Amino acid sequence: MKTARQAARQRRHRRRLMLGTTLGLTAAGVLATLVMSLHPDHKVDAGSAAATPVATTGARAAGATGTGTRTPVVTPTASATPTPTAAASSAAAKPSPTVTPKPPRTDSITESPAGRIRPGTTYRGVATAYEAGDGDGACLFGPSDDLMIAAMNTTDYETARACGAYVLVHAANGASVTVRITNECPLPCAPGQLDLSQQAFAELAPLKAGRIPITWSLLSPSTSDTISIRYKTGSSPYWCGIQAIGHRNPVARLEVRAAGGWRQLPRTDFNYFISADGSGCGSMIRLTDIYGERLTISGIALRPNVVQPTRVQFARH
Repeated sequence: MKTARQAARQRRHRRRLMLGTTLGLTAAGVLATLVMSLHPDHKVDAGSAAATPVATTGARAAGATGTGTRTPVVTPTASATPTPTAAASSAAAKPSPTVTPKPPRTDSITESPAGRIRPGTTYRGVATAYEAGDGDGACLFGPSDDLMIAAMNTTDYETARACGAYVLVHAANGASVTVRITNECPLPCAPGQLDLSQQAFAELAPLKAGRIPITWSLLSPSTSDTISIRYKTGSSPYWCGIQAIGHRNPVARLEVRAAGGWRQLPRTDFNYFISADGSGCGSMIRLTDIYGERLTISGIALRPNVVQPTRVQFARH
């Protein structure tokens, strides 16, 4: 039989064994936890679990490719610029109720009086016809009893440089007519094309012909009329537009006498020469024609929309 001392010794041994086993298991668990927490894949999965469902799905799908690279999915924040809705796009596409007038075309100021329409040159094109009404047009000469007139194509119109030019037109059948350019024929009028008044077209062919081949050239006609000057409506000492009317040859330049000498004014497509700051408005005027002749005009008052005759005219060529 075991003595009391031996029994006590055995009980103490069993307790030491149980305590050691417990400590060993606890240490193993702690070590496993540390290893798992330091593993890279475990770190990504933990981050994915904290992300939005879209981000988690995207990360997993990328990981399934086997490349080992996960493509992050960016979730827009509240500060991001929203995508316009269809309603917003439609609203933006609507035109503004405020319409800004298109500024008139102006010519470039050059020293040479020669333009596209040159003396002694024959041009080829086609003739069409239009209803000229009272004879007024883009050149703003006003109504006219003489309807032997034409509209020049935009290219040869050359920012109103052709305004007032007399043109001799020949048809293939031998007929001819002289017309004055008072209007502009926009696209699809091609270079060389003249849109004649119906009255002028009828001198070359029946109106039902519609479109005929022609040749034409600049003409310096005989006339007893003199040139007139008109200031545009709204002209003042601070801004003015000046127009020459009734000139035999096309006007290439218009200058005004201002402080420091003669100042050349730019020409608009509606056939007025503009002094935007009023410089020279109401002073002496100098005209130069396509042949280079200069005429100096004085005594013209700053009276808007009044045709004021002069005593001068360009020479015939």
